[in-house]
Amino acid sequence: MELSSKKKLHALSLAEKIQVLELLDESKMSQSEVARRFQVSQPQISRICKNKEKLLADWCSGTANRERKRKRESKYSGIDEALLCWYHIARAKAWDVTGPMLLHKAKELADIMGQDFVPSIGWLVRWKRRNNVGFGARHVLAPRFPPEPPPPVPTSQAQPPLSLKDFSPEDVFGCAEVPLLYRAVPGTVGACGHVQVLLCANSRGTEKRRVLVSGLRAAPSCFFGVSSEALPASYHPDLGIPWSEWLVQFDRDMGRQGRQVALLLAARVVEGLAGPPRLHHIRLLPLSAASTTPSLPTSVVRAFKAHYRHRLLGKLAAVQSERAGTSLAEAGAGITVLDAVHMAAVAWAKVPPRLIVSSFIQEGLAPGKTPLSPDKASEMPPVPSGLSLEEFSRFVDLEGEEPVSGVCKEEMGPEDEEGVREDAFAPLPTKADALRALGTLRRWLECHGTSPELFEKFYACEEEVERLCCL
Repeated sequence: MELSSKKKLHALSLAEKIQVLELLDESKMSQSEVARRFQVSQPQISRICKNKEKLLADWCSGTANRERKRKRESKYSGIDEALLCWYHIARAKAWDVTGPMLLHKAKELADIMGQDFVPSIGWLVRWKRRNNVGFGARHVLAPRFPPEPPPPVPTSQAQPPLSLKDFSPEDVFGCAEVPLLYRAVPGTVGACGHVQVLLCANSRGTEKRRVLVSGLRAAPSCFFGVSSEALPASYHPDLGIPWSEWLVQFDRDMGRQGRQVALLLAARVVEGLAGPPRLHHIRLLPLSAASTTPSLPTSVVRAFKAHYRHRLLGKLAAVQSERAGTSLAEAGAGITVLDAVHMAAVAWAKVPPRLIVSSFIQEGLAPGKTPLSPDKASEMPPVPSGLSLEEFSRFVDLEGEEPVSGVCKEEMGPEDEEGVREDAFAPLPTKADALRALGTLRRWLECHGTSPELFEKFYACEEEVERLCCL
């Protein structure tokens, strides 16, 4: 009897996976049809779609091995990444990098990171294969980003400063201080609750720093009993961004990773630092005051504000459905700074890496060619019901409009008028309250025919709450 042979597994390379994504984006073919064309299973095509952002980021980086079919992560990923960053810097400086030099540097980085690791020739071979690194003949390496003749672009699109070439794209960070009217509603301009939000990300979109929100009040009553460590974003009780403290923490984090990074900053921020802190792992690159190039691409900031405003309108709509007859402005008056902290964290998480990569390149803040043209509409949240595209666009850009006196007066809530909300210092929720709330929420989901996927998220939340209650 003839034994049946196992079906041969057909894995796709990175280049073929990008072809799959382009085919799905540009044609009306289904995943099953694409799977037949590439002679793979439909679940494999589904996994490619799920990892779309990461695949595109690897493709745009220029460092990934595009013919490699499987990406096995290193056991010492921190050392792997740190050595790759050092290698890029060495290439940019035209150093003659050799295998023994890399082995020595890997051991040095491991000691800095406090890891018990001795690199071997086999590890170096696998590291080179993972990161598409090849030496070839012994010669002086050319810079990683050789100069190209400048294309005809508008004068406002500045070329990247020369100092940026000393860093790999993963180590070039941009940050921006974003003014936000955190509880404004469409059609209103003025004093609608003003906070400053600090956003920071690297030019590949693979790292986003924790959001920092600063507000006017020294101790908002909504923060009573709240653990700052448990929040998804940081809050600073002052309208100004604490630049020195933030830079020191950023420098400390990069030191733990054994990295040297560049941070793009507006010139006015650097000038405003009274006695700049001593930074060992961050190089500040202030942009000229006359430059029109932002320290964080404008399209990235706008995407953050669009996601924030979309989330705000969803929250206000839920309040209106609960309280019949409540106007949008009245619902907005109940939004607190703590609500704004949570919504800012969610909005920043939703800004896609693909948009960050393309925006840095288009603004001239990172080397490389513009990646596959993204569908701008897909990078932004859908237009909320009840608003036209133009109205939502004006709402997103609300901070840029001239304030109109008194327009937002009705949004002043009890927290602003009296300094302390009536329920601000109510007893804090107990473990029993948390468990009862879980039961109520599950019952509500059961009675409103929600999807099984939503229950999976609820179960994860329920399990974590129950675990905390047992501590």
